[in-house]
Amino acid sequence: MKTSRSRLCLAVAVCVLAATELALAQSVAPPPPLLPPAKLEPLPQIPPPPGVGDPDLEPQVTITRKEGETIEEARSNGRLLWIKVTPRHGKSYFLIPDAGGHVTLRRDSLETGLKVPLWLLFEF
Repeated sequence: MKTSRSRLCLAVAVCVLAATELALAQSVAPPPPLLPPAKLEPLPQIPPPPGVGDPDLEPQVTITRKEGETIEEARSNGRLLWIKVTPRHGKSYFLIPDAGGHVTLRRDSLETGLKVPLWLLFEF
């Protein structure tokens, strides 16, 4: 008697599932037909941001080679930005003027020294 009751419950559950699937299948409407594309117009040209492509605002780099040493100077509006010295033997370095433009500081790279911390949050 216990098996007939469990069989009856199983049959009822299958019927309910089938009826639910049938109702869901009938309630979903088919997608509307695709319409032909309307007449498209090209987008207006966007002007570049100020200073981009302007030769007066871009730094001018002068490269000088003498006795196996390469010196690159970058200037903007006549103001010295940095000098990169690449010796024949050894590691290249930068000479950067201070705010007054009188004293030059020697650095191994143009990094500002600001290091942003990087944390691993998620790994998949």
